[in-house]
Amino acid sequence: METTQAERDHEVFQTICNWVGDIGLVISKKNDNESLLVVEDEERGISNMVIDCENPILEIQQSIMGVPTGADVTHLYERLLQMNGTLVHGAFMLSDDSNQIRFRDTLRLATLDLEELRGTVNALHFALEEYGDELIDLRHSLD
Repeated sequence: METTQAERDHEVFQTICNWVGDIGLVISKKNDNESLLVVEDEERGISNMVIDCENPILEIQQSIMGVPTGADVTHLYERLLQMNGTLVHGAFMLSDDSNQIRFRDTLRLATLDLEELRGTVNALHFALEEYGDELIDLRHSLD
């Protein structure tokens, strides 16, 4: 019997859930209907990281910090673009309302494997290790 697209998508989502556990992330929220996870790993600086399995891509987003309204953010944005040039996976981005800096990566589900997912999580961890203090300083300079 042939499987439906919904069944294949559910299988992929279950695989992602298993891989998340293999990587050492803790699932704090799971929505099977939306194929959405929220994961945590305090040691790697991951808090409320959203993993969204929307065929054909897997989208990963982690909020990094807020951006105060009305502040001169020119230097912040310039520095974030420079930081993006050093990241192996993903990039820093602005939320749609420009009030949040986030880390975001998208991966093709059709070719995704455990190591690619692990690479994105590690890239976020390394970015936070490398730039965390500087990002905090940049944020404080906007107040």
